[in-house]
Amino acid sequence: MTSDNSQAAPAVRLRFDGPVDQETLSYARTKIDAVVGRSGLPAITGEVRIVRAAIRHADRPWLATADLHVGGRQVVVLAEESTGREVVDLLQDRLRRQTDKAAHAWDDGHRTEAPPWRGGGQQSA
Repeated sequence: MTSDNSQAAPAVRLRFDGPVDQETLSYARTKIDAVVGRSGLPAITGEVRIVRAAIRHADRPWLATADLHVGGRQVVVLAEESTGREVVDLLQDRLRRQTDKAAHAWDDGHRTEAPPWRGGGQQSA
């Protein structure tokens, strides 16, 4: 079953596939709100998806992915665990780290330098 829930944040959609219980979804909404609702961050849009595999013998049947745009930067995060709470906690930790990096780069106006094969890092003589 797939559902579309826009309650995680105004511009961040929370979707789920498979037999995901309501408790895990509300826990995920709370954790995602905690990350994307922090003050000082640029506009965040995108989607978080939580999937639970129906296979009983899978070691880590829970998968969570996030594809967000933080300011002008894209943040993609993947987490895989054995329980719903564990996957949400891991996703939250990774999202917080990546959104902090993206927000810091957004604040500083920092742009990564082009690789040498694209003309970056060349010194004029």
